[in-house]
Amino acid sequence: MNKQTTQIIVAMLLGILTGYLCNASLSPADAKTVAGYFVIVTDIFLRLIKMILAPLIFSTLVAGMAGMGDAKAVGRIGGKAVGWFLMASFASLFIGLVFANLLQPGANVGVPLPEATASAGLKTASLNLKDFLIHVFPRNIFEAMANNEILQILVFSLFFGLALGQLRDTKAGLLAQAIEEVVPVMLRVTDYVMRFAPIGVFAAVANVVATQGLGVLLVYGKFMGGFYVTLAVLWLALIGAGFVVLKGDVFRLFMAVRQPMLLGFSTASSESAYPRLMETLKKFGVNERVIGFVLPLGYSFNLDGSMIYTTFASLFIAQAFNIPLSLDQQILMLLVLMVSSKGIAGVPRSSLVVVAAVLPMFNLPEAGILLILGIDHFLDMGRTVTNVLGNAIATTVVAKWENALGAEEEDEDDSSDPVLAAAVAK
Repeated sequence: MNKQTTQIIVAMLLGILTGYLCNASLSPADAKTVAGYFVIVTDIFLRLIKMILAPLIFSTLVAGMAGMGDAKAVGRIGGKAVGWFLMASFASLFIGLVFANLLQPGANVGVPLPEATASAGLKTASLNLKDFLIHVFPRNIFEAMANNEILQILVFSLFFGLALGQLRDTKAGLLAQAIEEVVPVMLRVTDYVMRFAPIGVFAAVANVVATQGLGVLLVYGKFMGGFYVTLAVLWLALIGAGFVVLKGDVFRLFMAVRQPMLLGFSTASSESAYPRLMETLKKFGVNERVIGFVLPLGYSFNLDGSMIYTTFASLFIAQAFNIPLSLDQQILMLLVLMVSSKGIAGVPRSSLVVVAAVLPMFNLPEAGILLILGIDHFLDMGRTVTNVLGNAIATTVVAKWENALGAEEEDEDDSSDPVLAAAVAK
């Protein structure tokens, strides 16, 4: 365990303690006020992450595509990645369905049920195939970068990188070389930003515990416990699938990505883990062009933790309101979620929006979302860490299939310069 991983764990524990003391010793109004100051720190850290995402994705992907210079290779890699994503998504949804039936987390939930006519206030209208397909393609690349629209940046970068690769032997080669030189600069900036990670983790955890308290975990203990057991089964399935391709390397990969996983868990933000995950995969030996293409694609289409949550939460609500669903209805729900969940990229509180959109199709009250809103952050922590693990395995598997997976570099102490090492290795 390296120095920053230890710092993040300590920061998370201190955040829990600080938040608990605030919640226990202050009135709800005062605790909320104090938590507001923690939010400032968390928002600053997440803004720093968002600041580097667009240039990091653009530079790494364009540099990779320009070096590849072959549209067939892009199609081949993309096809393998999407195939893995679909398999992982179906497995996630299916495991969620099975364990929600086995564990029955919504039976005798023990809390007052909201009125069936109450609204959760989520904008489910934003979730439809037409809007999603249109949204994939940017109308302005600067607007896409300003809004951190990962999928739109990916589309533009693919076109730009392929065109640059075709013109590399012309004067455009200078532009290709310049963009390649941007990559180590962005890695250095990433290294600077990630040094603030322990502070961001402390503030994020303290904020949630100060406002929600630890008592809410006891009230919803059955639901949360069941969900995390289900996530553990999904982890085993993902690691098992990775073992088929990577053999023993999948366990080394799991150990290598523990820091970005921990960062994603403690902040409940996949974006916060993206820069560190990219850097970790490079040090593990995954080719840069595969990372630059597959990882952003996975952040849009391979959210395994979010997938499993949609089936688990939907069936929890059905059980809480004592509305039985037949096996045929549950299988149909799985298929609907399989399709609708692919449009969640860029939708705020995406997992909840998907659930809220699907509930009326099966005569389930949208008000059921209100049951889990209070603990959604704790659930989001599990969803996020699973998304990080799933994308790490998916990217490495595609690299293995493409013979683009080298030997793992030795784990370096934090006092060394991983940015310069990555630049030299390149």
